[in-house]
Amino acid sequence: MAVLTAALFATPGSEFEPPGGLPAVAALWIVLLVVGGFFPSRLGVTLTPSAITIHTFRGRTIPWSAIQGMEIKTVLGSSTVVLYEANGRRTELPVPTTGFLVRDRRFEEKFRTIGAWWMTHRGLDWTQAPPTPTWWNTRPPAEQDPKGPPK
Repeated sequence: MAVLTAALFATPGSEFEPPGGLPAVAALWIVLLVVGGFFPSRLGVTLTPSAITIHTFRGRTIPWSAIQGMEIKTVLGSSTVVLYEANGRRTELPVPTTGFLVRDRRFEEKFRTIGAWWMTHRGLDWTQAPPTPTWWNTRPPAEQDPKGPPK
């Protein structure tokens, strides 16, 4: 971006002259503004009775039964919703978010809405998955003789 800004203030005959001149740089800035304004409107989540669909550049669908928990994660004053899946994966939702410069007064309400959908639609056969093993709180499985208990 610094090169593009420098290109805007370059004068003909100076050391730096952008290829295509000032009109090309202005056109590039306009394209960047249009693209930047278009894509954020495509980010979001959709709640359906079977799953939550996350709309990002690489969309994902997570079944409600695969979600083990959710919480609000706050870093440097910005808060987001994080989903914890049964396979140990942690997914941060693109919305809702709130922070210092972008304050969402309905953030807590949106968090509770997602939580209510999860609790309602996760299914009667949903069970809490055991915590994923980590190196400091589990022992390796003992080798056992298939014919009976170890001697």
